[in-house]
Amino acid sequence: MTIEIALLLLESVLLVVTIILILYSIRESARRRDLLIGVGKATKILTRIEYFSAVSDSMMEAQEEIIGYVTGRRAYGDDERKVTAILDAIKRATSRGVRVKYILPKFHDRLYMGYLYSSAGAEVKYRGGSLVHSLRYMVVNGGLVVVGIPEGTGRREMTSKGHWLPSRALAGILKNHFHPRWQKSATFGEFVDEVLKQTGVSLNQLALELGIEAKKLEMILTEPLPQSHGRQDKSN
Repeated sequence: MTIEIALLLLESVLLVVTIILILYSIRESARRRDLLIGVGKATKILTRIEYFSAVSDSMMEAQEEIIGYVTGRRAYGDDERKVTAILDAIKRATSRGVRVKYILPKFHDRLYMGYLYSSAGAEVKYRGGSLVHSLRYMVVNGGLVVVGIPEGTGRREMTSKGHWLPSRALAGILKNHFHPRWQKSATFGEFVDEVLKQTGVSLNQLALELGIEAKKLEMILTEPLPQSHGRQDKSN
């Protein structure tokens, strides 16, 4: 065997080894990427759990009033259980005499959560605007604030993390932001009427589309609300 052939064979072997190492490195890189993605997803889930826990725990401490600017997105999957816990907290709070007021974005697909909040005893209104695309908040007893931050900006972005802030100063700022807008927002019943007129569907058809019983929806719409916030309050 000549030196040229030996060198050629050696180069071939080294080339094969190099290719194997490159393929191995690519596979390991893909595994590391998948691992990082998995860790990121787990972190988001944990932070969302903490956010929902902060909301529920704050409601348990409420004695006077709860106000909030919320997304009103319909919950699916694991989030359904978290939302159920919040609805239970609203029921317990309102049974203690706490007034719960939520402003939701004025989108047709937010009627379902508005119905659930109303059924739990909350007062619900709808308002246009993009505030909840980048910030969601709740103020409890005028001194405790729970702020939710979405992962990105958009009407369908979920809240990725939250902050629990015991600050009367911040609570005062958010209350001053909330109450004027509350007065000028459409009640749940008014928004339902608006949707019925815009779409031309009947109340039964709307209830079917939302996945709720028509009688229950009609009961919420006819249920008397506090005088200053009822459907007949012309100052709104």
